[in-house]
Amino acid sequence: MEQISPELSSRLTTAVERMPAFPKSVQQILQLTRDINCPPKALVAVIEKDPVIAIKILKIVNSAYFSLPSKITSINQSVVFLGMNTLKNLALNFSTIGMLPQKNAAGFDIQHYLMHSLLTAGITRMLVERYADGEADMTDAYTVGLLHNFGKVVFAQFMPQEFHQALEFAANADLPLHKAEEHVIGADHALVGAMLAQRWQFAPSLVECIGGHHQGSGAGALGECLHVADLIAEQLCDDAAAEQGSVTSDEALPERFGGDLAGVAAGLRGLDKIAQDARQFCQSEALK
Repeated sequence: MEQISPELSSRLTTAVERMPAFPKSVQQILQLTRDINCPPKALVAVIEKDPVIAIKILKIVNSAYFSLPSKITSINQSVVFLGMNTLKNLALNFSTIGMLPQKNAAGFDIQHYLMHSLLTAGITRMLVERYADGEADMTDAYTVGLLHNFGKVVFAQFMPQEFHQALEFAANADLPLHKAEEHVIGADHALVGAMLAQRWQFAPSLVECIGGHHQGSGAGALGECLHVADLIAEQLCDDAAAEQGSVTSDEALPERFGGDLAGVAAGLRGLDKIAQDARQFCQSEALK
C-alpha cells in the first residue's frame, strides 16, 4: 500500500465506506461459477432470488443485443440459450452498472469508463486463457477486469473537486491519470479500488491484483494479464486509434507475453468481437 498521511487515509476510508455493498447474490454467482461442476440450476436459483438482476438479464436477453430467434421468459431458459459463463458475466455487469452514478461533479465520463471496463474484462479473460492457462481463474479474470478502475468512481462521487483537478492535470501535462491522482490527491484509483474490493470481501489475491494493476511485471499471472489488458483496452477506447487499428506502447511487457503490445493485440483472435460487444452493450436499451 502506498505511504499516505493518516488524514488522507481517513478520508479515503470514509469515501469507500459510503459506496454501496457489493450484491451478495453476485458474490454467490462468482463463487458458484468457479466450480466447473456447478449445476446450472444452482446458478438459476441464485439469480431468480435477485429480482433486479433477473429482470435486467431477461430484458437484455430479449433485446437486439443477442437477437435470439424466440422470446426467453425465464432465467432457466436463458442459461440454456446463453450458457453459464455469459449469464454470470451479465449478472456481474448489471450489478456493477447499478453502482455507477448517472452524473458526477468531477466531469468524469461514465460511459467511457464503462466501455473501458467491459473491454478490459473481456481482454483479461482472453489473455489468461492464452498466456496463463492453469495459473489464474477465468472468473477472476473477468471480475478484476471489470472492477479494476472502480476507485475512479469513488473519487468521482466523494472527492469530485480533487478528481476533476487530477483529470485536468493529466490532460494538460500528458500524464497517466494514476500519476496525476498521486500528484493532486496523494493516492491513486488503484489503491482506492483495492480498499473497496477489500471492503466487498473479495479474495486477497483479487484485492492485490486491483491495487497493482499499473505495476506490470511481478504482479503474478492474473495481475500481469490485467495490466496488459488495461493497456490494450485504453487504446481501443481511443476513437482515432481504434479506427486505425493501432495498439502500440513503448512499455516493456512482462516476460510471459514475449513481445510488444501491438504483437500481443494482433495475436488475440476475437478482439474485434469483444470491442463490438462492449459497444453494443453500452448502447443497449436494456441499460436504460
